[in-house]
Amino acid sequence: MPLPTALVRPFAALLGLACLPSLQAGESPRPETALIATASPPQEPFPHLGRLYHSETNPILNELWILGRYHGQNHWSDGSGGNDEGWEHRRLRLGGQIRLFKNLTLHAQAVAGADLELLYNGFTELWISWRFSEAISLTLGQQKHRFTHDRNVSSRYLNYLERSLLTNMFAADYTPAITVSGGVGRFSYYAGVFSNATGRDMGRAFTEYNSGYSFLASGTFDLEHSPDLDGAFLNLSYVRSHATENATNLNTFDHGLAAALILTKGPVSLLTEITAGLGAVNGNAVGINFQPGIFLTDKLQLVARYQLAASNEENGLRAQRRYEREVGLTTGDLYQAGYVGLNYYIAGHRLKLMSGIEYAHLGNEESWTGSVAVRFFFGPHARSPFPTDGTLAGLLR
Repeated sequence: MPLPTALVRPFAALLGLACLPSLQAGESPRPETALIATASPPQEPFPHLGRLYHSETNPILNELWILGRYHGQNHWSDGSGGNDEGWEHRRLRLGGQIRLFKNLTLHAQAVAGADLELLYNGFTELWISWRFSEAISLTLGQQKHRFTHDRNVSSRYLNYLERSLLTNMFAADYTPAITVSGGVGRFSYYAGVFSNATGRDMGRAFTEYNSGYSFLASGTFDLEHSPDLDGAFLNLSYVRSHATENATNLNTFDHGLAAALILTKGPVSLLTEITAGLGAVNGNAVGINFQPGIFLTDKLQLVARYQLAASNEENGLRAQRRYEREVGLTTGDLYQAGYVGLNYYIAGHRLKLMSGIEYAHLGNEESWTGSVAVRFFFGPHARSPFPTDGTLAGLLR
């Protein structure tokens, strides 16, 4: 299927932004991250956007944040089964976070329904955490499954429109859990036991455990910096799911394995992740997610992604709900997709515009999808390897 000329529109709009004047960085430095660059990365103009109070000397109240994010996107899809286009209010979340007694953190973040059909549709996150030391923190409550690096990266920091097909097939979401996390030297870890269901009713989510449970373990290794690289990290993760017929999350595969290598050098980044899902009714699946990128300037990033996934059963793979199923992709045993996009960082990850085109092929069907998107958030940053909380110094400075 030739590339529809209408799908070129997203790039034309974003390319023009490369000539816009840069926002002036504020006096506060960008929050420290694990990423080390040979050229200093650009400062974020609003490093503490959403923070209402901060004090490390107050014995009771140390930090108070308001949290929020809005993600909106327009798509144009053309496939073997037809075409589809429209604007989607992808994410709208509001909440707050407070840190008390140095080490106690309470976090609540409510979510709106799809396309804002409901302004309140339950909580994505509702948890309490105690930090015993750098090596261990204990967190109780509704929180995020962090299986695969692809899933671990918050939607605030994604540099492409949606996560990979195989990541989404695991149906990982926010559920009640008990987790431990921390770091020792160049190693950090995350592990926990999760419920396999969630919903708007937090009372039921926290008291009814008839959906089964899953165990997740993840470790990230800083491979140290060599003269040839600015950053090198290896992330390994495993999930074991015991889902029942009432499960709404992690109910496709019994086992999941993933390994990701995250590399940066100057303006260039390369993320490569291999993921396997085992024990599904429709067979096993394995996939590779390959993501190169380069910052052409401090604000303009060119990104690409190639996905290849295969199953040992004819219908072992299921097309992406966005936006492939709407234009004829259904199931198959071999999936390939290629994405190329331009991202313009108006204020780092806090405010950015995204534009991309993706081709996908599954079974005997294929599709093209063009998109433009806006991403905005306020609240504390997350800390993990690129692209979380980080942009790179541009090639042209």
